[in-house]
Amino acid sequence: MTLASADLVRLMTALGLLVAAAHAVGHGFVLLRQPRVIGEIVGGLLLGPTVLGLGLPSWHAALFPETGTTAAVLGWSYQLGLLLLMFCSGAEMRTMFRPGESRAVGLVTVLGVTLPFVAGLVVFLTLHPSGLVGTAGNTTALMLVFGLAVAVTSIPVISRIMVDLGIIDTSFARIVLGVAVLEDLVVYVVLALVLGMVSAPGSAAFGLSALLGLEPGSPGAMTLHVVMTAAFLVTMSWAGPMLFRLLRGSRWNLVATSSPIAFHLVFLFAATLLSLWLGITPMFGAFMAGIASSSATDAASVQARESVKAFSFAYFVPVYFAIVGAHLDLVHSFRPWFFCWFLVFACVAKSASAYAGARLAGESGHSSWYIAVATNARGGPGIVLASVAYGAGIVSESFYTSLVLLAIVTSMAAGSWLGHVVRAGGTLREDKHLTEVPGALPIHSAYTRRTFLVEALRRGSP
Repeated sequence: MTLASADLVRLMTALGLLVAAAHAVGHGFVLLRQPRVIGEIVGGLLLGPTVLGLGLPSWHAALFPETGTTAAVLGWSYQLGLLLLMFCSGAEMRTMFRPGESRAVGLVTVLGVTLPFVAGLVVFLTLHPSGLVGTAGNTTALMLVFGLAVAVTSIPVISRIMVDLGIIDTSFARIVLGVAVLEDLVVYVVLALVLGMVSAPGSAAFGLSALLGLEPGSPGAMTLHVVMTAAFLVTMSWAGPMLFRLLRGSRWNLVATSSPIAFHLVFLFAATLLSLWLGITPMFGAFMAGIASSSATDAASVQARESVKAFSFAYFVPVYFAIVGAHLDLVHSFRPWFFCWFLVFACVAKSASAYAGARLAGESGHSSWYIAVATNARGGPGIVLASVAYGAGIVSESFYTSLVLLAIVTSMAAGSWLGHVVRAGGTLREDKHLTEVPGALPIHSAYTRRTFLVEALRRGSP
């Protein structure tokens, strides 16, 4: 189908502005030692109703119409950006721990997810906050999203903060990233279940539900959704990596032989289609496909995943986050009082739970506090939770705005605080296995080689 010249001009202008704003503002945030993803959202915010729509409403309406070709292509870019983001996040799930770290990861994960989630449910049931329910009108799904928003932790933002600070290879980084990996897995499983609760009764059945004659939104369809989500998780965790490697290494696989990158994309699309047929949210299929693909460690597969990540984070993922920002309306949909108490509650519940888990695992008070600060960053997963729940009609526009702002504020706070500690020469966590030699000079994870040598000379060590 050939686009009319006016439609093509509008589409190219909208896409060009979104990509340019996301990368320009994102890079600016990196220079300010802030997460790039936050800058990408702010770039979209400038093009949305908050700034462009307020100052030049006719331009905003012309560039970003609610219907037509431009809206359809932007919606496609948004959805594919989300799927590629989930695929790349899943591909980063393989994490190695050293002895003595698994206890801290386990306890911080269990307490850091369970306690905030339960606290969120209790607050929701006690206060019954108004104006949060979306167009789907499902308060149960809304309550679960409320709890997830309090409990979620970010993998991409935390890992980027660690890389920028030069501490990605420390025990502190391994513990925090391990916690983030496990917590995000739990969050995405629960979110997949929540999305199955908002299918409108009477809508057209599809896939397995249609084959079994189940009406969407019925108790039978919801039960099937829960069972299929659990079965898909178990099956893809166990058989997914073996299937990927088997298909990847088959000499009959002409796609993998021709282009490993194309094979990774085909595997992503196949897992997404399978999840849709089973009645599971497609982003969960993309997430599990990424986990399965990470099991192939040959050079061609690693290079293919890096290539997929490169072009995803060049266009699709920045556009996804820019569109998230463009949907924010801080003029009409921002409730300052609700956001303030929700921000304080979410930060206290999450940080206190993570701190308690770290202390039970034997971490020092300072290390426990820094772990709590790091795991309080919601970042990308918090934004995904907000955008997916808003798209499904679970949350209102005002709650969507508060959820995105929660992710932005907590991510910036974590990056700023940890950066201050590292640049001041503080210790985030002692690498205890390096300090057990009698008479040895203690080496902490935040020490640089120069700091170590200066300290050794000062103390007269050989």
